[in-house]
Formats: sequence, C-alpha cells, structure tokens
Amino acid sequence: VQLVESGGGLVQAGGSLTLSCAASRSIFNFDAMGWYRQAPGKERELVATITNGGSTTYADSVKGRFTIFRDSAQNTMNLRMNSLKPEDTAVYYCEADQVVNVEGTTARSWGQGTQVTVSS
Repeated sequence: VQLVESGGGLVQAGGSLTLSCAASRSIFNFDAMGWYRQAPGKERELVATITNGGSTTYADSVKGRFTIFRDSAQNTMNLRMNSLKPEDTAVYYCEADQVVNVEGTTARSWGQGTQVTVSS
C-alpha cells in the first residue's frame, strides 16, 4: 500500500490548510485511516482517525478546529485544519489500518509525511 500526503506548507496563525492523503487502493478497503503528527523533539501523536464506517475521533488539542473526512471521488482521506496555532507545527503523517486475519492482527501503512509550519 502506498500513501502519499500533500497540502502542507507555511501558514500564519489563525489560517487554514487542508492535507490530503492519496492511497494506491480504494480508501474504503481500509478498516481505519488517520493522521498523526510529529514535532521536532517530540513523539509522534495521534491527531484524528476515521473508520471505514465514517466514525471519527480527534485529539483534544485539535477538537473543534480540525476535521477529518474522505473524498470518494478523489479517493483521498483529508484533514481540514482551521484556526491553526504555532503549536500545530509538525510533520503530518497519513496512516491506514487493515485487519489481516480473524485474530484481528492489523497491518499499518504510513505515508512519507508533509510539513506544516504555522508562524506566529
């Protein structure tokens, strides 16, 4: 599985960006997809997830500002980020999970990441 992120860049605080994750297979083949981010010197953290059925979860730090959604026509999973803050600066990674056996073992794929920089 190949995942390719796009849409990162430099934006001023209070601005917006939309990240996209294009997959090499139908996004509806995955049991769940999500966005993680990693700031310099910090561990990678979960930002948002969306299940195959469309249920979403968000980190407390982004609730109300970020929206995860899928575009079936473009076969992309996206993250709309509003009211961006300098602390949102990080490399953002797309990930996709697929259960591979009846025991529930999950195979996870990652994209290469896209940089988001929010200036104050």
